[in-house]
Amino acid sequence: MILLQAAAAVPTTPLELVLTSSPETKVVLAVTAVFSVASWFLIGLKWIQFRRLGRQADRFNAELARSPKLQEAYRGAMKLPPSPFGRLFREGLNFYSQLQPGVIREDGTGHGALSPTQLEALKMVLGKQVATERDAAARYVGWLATIGAVSPLLGLLGTVLGVMDAFIGISRSGSGNLAAVAPGVAEALVTTVAGLAAAIPAVMAYNYFAGKVGDFESQLEGFGNGLVGWMAREGLL
Repeated sequence: MILLQAAAAVPTTPLELVLTSSPETKVVLAVTAVFSVASWFLIGLKWIQFRRLGRQADRFNAELARSPKLQEAYRGAMKLPPSPFGRLFREGLNFYSQLQPGVIREDGTGHGALSPTQLEALKMVLGKQVATERDAAARYVGWLATIGAVSPLLGLLGTVLGVMDAFIGISRSGSGNLAAVAPGVAEALVTTVAGLAAAIPAVMAYNYFAGKVGDFESQLEGFGNGLVGWMAREGLL
């Protein structure tokens, strides 16, 4: 009769295993579940953000392609919705107008020259704006790396706690057969699976979005360098 009751108490499905697990295991699983939900939320958030940045870049480049002159490009770019490229464009021309008051007008036209020191300052201003836009695009990406690093450790913690409970149960019952050890070991391994399930998507998403941030920064730097060349070609530098 005692053997039948013990057999009935043994979980037969993963859900039963989770429901009958120890409080420590449930806490680890709950924290891992929160990490997993947060990871997927950040993945969706960053995917939407980079998709929007891609559309903004396409519209901005299309506008520049239609405008061979800096004056026309500036007018067209300022009519577009706010974007990192538009802010970089405006920051560069605004700083130039501060260096050469009255030389460049609001429409982007002008005529003048900068000293080597002023030109270097202009490049530094453009670089600072690039860094600002890069940091905005990279916001929360680091959390994906944190989740990917911490989740397996949480799973390992749950595994250790589960194995400890299993050995404690063995010492109390005085039985070391497979039927007595298996439930505790299975409970311990559940946390390992949960930790890996939370970590794998987070790490993959981090690598993907880190690459997107690098590409985005390269595009901004390319436009900043092109803007300096464009200004030089039209006699502003």
